[in-house]
Amino acid sequence: MFSKLDAILARFDALSEQLSSQETMADMETWTALSKERAEIEETAEKYRDYLRVKAEADAAFAEAETETGEMKQMLLDEGYACKERLETIKEELKILLLPKDKNDSRGCTLEIRGGAGGEEAALFAYELYRMYMAYCERHRLKWDVVDMNETELGGMKEVIVNVTGKDAYRLLKYESGVHRVQRVPETESQGRVHTSTVTVAVLPEAEEVEVEINEKDIRVDLFRSSGAGGQKVNKTETAIRITHFPTGIVVSCQDERSQLKNKEKAFRVLRTRLYDYYNGMAANAEARNRKSLVGTGDRSERIRTYNFPQSRVTDHRIGLSLFSIDAFMMGEIDEMVEALALADREAQLAGPDEED
Repeated sequence: MFSKLDAILARFDALSEQLSSQETMADMETWTALSKERAEIEETAEKYRDYLRVKAEADAAFAEAETETGEMKQMLLDEGYACKERLETIKEELKILLLPKDKNDSRGCTLEIRGGAGGEEAALFAYELYRMYMAYCERHRLKWDVVDMNETELGGMKEVIVNVTGKDAYRLLKYESGVHRVQRVPETESQGRVHTSTVTVAVLPEAEEVEVEINEKDIRVDLFRSSGAGGQKVNKTETAIRITHFPTGIVVSCQDERSQLKNKEKAFRVLRTRLYDYYNGMAANAEARNRKSLVGTGDRSERIRTYNFPQSRVTDHRIGLSLFSIDAFMMGEIDEMVEALALADREAQLAGPDEED
């Protein structure tokens, strides 16, 4: 651990010196790259510098205490022990800072919600999850851009695909992938029986164009007329887009915009994201085998949460946390759950092999 920190601090100081040189400042591209690298390690370097300062204070206090007696000796010892307590706190903070960063955290993402088992009730709950996530994104000032929506006659959703962009969009939503189960009495239930339905949620980090190359020979682009439940959103012209990627079998449709060009842009954006997820899946699966995370694998087939309306309870099965505020939760107040999941993930990583020695 400390050898890593020594290297980070040395690199930080070297970057600071480089950035102040006239040669570097004259080259904007180099200066920008070095500034970005320095910013990424600044918090860790400064925290380690703080650790070294407090350690030096502790060592000095204990060394001086050996030459003193009485009240002065006790005062120096108290100062030394206070510094040692502070060192333990800083050490834990450094461990967290050294955890591998998820390279996708700062990216936008594609959010996909699909009704599962339960027919119309599942579709209705899919729509409620859609509204819940939209409210949550509004709270965090994230941009919400619908790509495709397949509605039902009764106001539910068979499927909806949304692009979410803004600061740390993927970090805020990444723990939502999986099967969401709802237990409640449907409005159509005449005997008051509780039904169980499921909705599948997938959160995929957005890919940059340079990261995913799409060969024109590998795809087919089809045009069709957009449509919706009960004749909604029907266009007389073929503005909707369907892209089929032959090597993977991935199919993406977009019919939300009235412009064929905009639909095509959105569809390619989602295709890049799905391909990024597809091609990175093997590496992610290998990593998951090496380290079993408390918050699950992010697999969309894994049951992660139950929404029990009769008991006003939302339970996340990955961390065993239950919140008895389902109304507020469904209005987008899900920060407590998201923060608990992030904390569990950090603790799972910290429980790995200690590299201090």
